[in-house]
Amino acid sequence: MSEQHNSPESSSVTFSEPQLLTPPQEALYREVLQVVEGRGIPYAVSGAFALREYTGISRMTKDLDLFLTAEDSVRTLDYLRKEGFQCEVCDPVWLSKAHRDGYFVDLITGMSNAVLVVEPSWIEHARPATIVGINTRVLAPEELLASKLFVTRRERFDGADIAHVIYGTRGQIQWEHVLRLVGEHWEMLLWALLFFRYAYPAQTNYVPAALWQDLLGRLSSDSAKDQPHAAFRGSLVDHNMFAIDLKEWGLENILEDYRTRRMARIKKPRKQSA
Repeated sequence: MSEQHNSPESSSVTFSEPQLLTPPQEALYREVLQVVEGRGIPYAVSGAFALREYTGISRMTKDLDLFLTAEDSVRTLDYLRKEGFQCEVCDPVWLSKAHRDGYFVDLITGMSNAVLVVEPSWIEHARPATIVGINTRVLAPEELLASKLFVTRRERFDGADIAHVIYGTRGQIQWEHVLRLVGEHWEMLLWALLFFRYAYPAQTNYVPAALWQDLLGRLSSDSAKDQPHAAFRGSLVDHNMFAIDLKEWGLENILEDYRTRRMARIKKPRKQSA
């Protein structure tokens, strides 16, 4: 392995050299995938494994990320407990963890700000892949892209991952589907696309001209409007970086609203949504 791969910044340096899992780590990931496959739980792998599928980028990973619905996450935790894993719900809005022998599996049901929630369609849209010898599936590029839009913190920024997915797929992405996923948060998509264009100006055409026109047209139209009552949305980007806005400047905490609504939906009996 080259010297730069061992530097303090190695977690953010990109390269294609395969990162080998330790035998115990690989065995544990294989066991988890066999459990969820054997129980017929709908899920898709994300994280470093999905990124490698679309970009060839290899990244050191200490956990296995599984995307699944909130209901299926509860079932999966029960099954993994029976297999000797220690399990905990870290945040009912989006994250649970199972771990054993120092290796972790993240069960992800949405984004921490509750803007995006894993739906059954995310799993149905996933693509076949082989991971640690198991025939499984990874998030489709559309959901993978959407899942990274709000990872914009000081300590972690996934804009480069999004740019690499667009570049790695040569823009062969169902952009109308991405628009449906992001909904009213289309400005975050535009921001990510502008970042991509800045990094890859020669590949601007990987993003269809019609999509550029649509998003830039929306921006032009909305920017021309006087919107004195529009909600402050900084906390959806990062509640720490925008803490002063909430705690000292008295701006609205829309993050709390999103998370409260999500919690209410999770607690409703499933028969009520039929």
